[in-house]
Parts: sequence; structure tokens; C-alpha cells
Amino acid sequence: MSEETESKKPAAKKEKPPAVEDKPFPEFIEQHYIPALRDALTSQGLEDLELKFAKEKLPASVGTSEPCWQVMGQWKGGKRQFNVYFPNEDIKAQKVFSCADNGSKPSGIEPFLGDERRINLSLLVFGVVQRLNAQKWLNRN
Repeated sequence: MSEETESKKPAAKKEKPPAVEDKPFPEFIEQHYIPALRDALTSQGLEDLELKFAKEKLPASVGTSEPCWQVMGQWKGGKRQFNVYFPNEDIKAQKVFSCADNGSKPSGIEPFLGDERRINLSLLVFGVVQRLNAQKWLNRN
């Protein structure tokens, strides 16, 4: 092969690193989702925000006593709280959301981002901000 022919070869494509959403579920939640959610909520004016990731039982209103992974947030000394439930340890599978005010138990849970085709980190964060904003719980309302 001549030098001219070799120089016209396309450069080898660099492999893309895997998307953060493709990481193992606990790693994605702990290393990416919780920090991004904390940043988004504190930028909306939430103070004394506590976020926790744990496997706990669902509220009695769901009708199952099976524990599932949850991201739990609370502020105002625990008077306001929300939970994002991941029953299948998969961000792309069914997710549900609940919130409660004045330290009460959630009155019910509702589907969370169920109509979305492509679930990613920014959409998961936006979904929580949108729900809390709808409750008029964020300072920028």
C-alpha cells in the first residue's frame, strides 16, 4: 500500500463511555441521581434537604408488604417529604411517587414518568422538581 492510500483511511472511532443510566442501579442512584437531585432542589430554594436511598416497605395503600428501593427526600424538619419508588431496581421500569405534608403519611402514590420512552438522569430529576412545584412546595412559585 502506498503512503497516500494509508493516509486516507478513516480514523478509528473512539468508543463512547457507557451512559450513566446504564450503570448498575444502586451505583446510578447513589453516584448520579441523588447528587443531581440535591443540586436541583437546593437551587430551587429548599433548605435542610435530606435525601436517602434505602430498600423499605411500600406504604400500606399500595397493598403489598414487599420492600423496594426508594429515594426519600425531606425538609422543613421532616414536615415535607417525597418518595420515588423503584419496585424493579430499574430506572426504565415502573416507578411511583408519593409526597406528604406536615409529617403525615402519604395519602396515596401515583405513577411517575410512566409515559416516557427514554428515561435518563435529567428526566428523573426534572420529574421530581415538577411534582414538588405542582404542590407549590418550591420557593420559586
